[in-house]
Amino acid sequence: MHVAIPLYPRFTALDAVGPYTVFGFVPGWRVTFVAAEPGPVTDDVGSLTLHAEAGYADLTRPDIVMVPGGPGTVAALGDRALVDWITEASRYTRWTTSVCSGSFLLGAAGLLAGRRATTHWGWLDRLATVGAVPVSERIVHDGDIVTAAGVSAGIDMALFLVGRAVDDRTAQAVQLAMEYDPQPPYRCGSPATAPDGLTATALSLIS
Repeated sequence: MHVAIPLYPRFTALDAVGPYTVFGFVPGWRVTFVAAEPGPVTDDVGSLTLHAEAGYADLTRPDIVMVPGGPGTVAALGDRALVDWITEASRYTRWTTSVCSGSFLLGAAGLLAGRRATTHWGWLDRLATVGAVPVSERIVHDGDIVTAAGVSAGIDMALFLVGRAVDDRTAQAVQLAMEYDPQPPYRCGSPATAPDGLTATALSLIS
C-alpha cells in the first residue's frame, strides 16, 4: 500500500505525523509526503518543517490519501492544485481520508456530497457547507471515505485502516509497538467532558 499525505502551509503536525507513524510500521507499506512541489512545508506553529518528497504530478495513483487539517486549511481551500489533486487521486484510491479540518478539503474536492463525515468539534456544524452529513464521532467510515475528528483521532483512524487493509493482529501489533495506550491526566478531550468555559480558550489556541 502506498499512502500519500499532502502538506500545505500551516498544517497541524500531529494530523500528519500521527498517521504517518502508524502506516510506517506496517510491513510493505510506503508513506510519501507530497506538495505542489517537492521541498519543505512548515506547520501551524511555525517551528516544524516536513519535507515533501514528491510533487502532486509525481504521485497520481496512491492507494490511500490522508489529508491533514490545521489553521492553514482555510487558505488551502483556494489552492486549486491541491484540491484538484485530491479529486483526481480519489478516483484510484482504496480510501480517501482526512483528519480534523482536512475533511473540508475533501468536501472542496467534491467527495463529501451526501456522505457522513466528521471533523474537529469546533467546526463540525460547518461541515454541511461542503455537502457532508456531519457526525459527531471519532472516526466516520462511509464507503471509500474515512474521516477522523480532531488531531489525535488520526492515530485511531490509521489503526482502523490498517486493521481493514491487513488484519486486526497487524494493527494491534502496530499499536503495541507505539505503546499507544492513552491515559491523559485530564478528562477534557471533548466539549462534553470539558470544564465550563474552556471551549472558547481551546478554540483560541487553534484558530
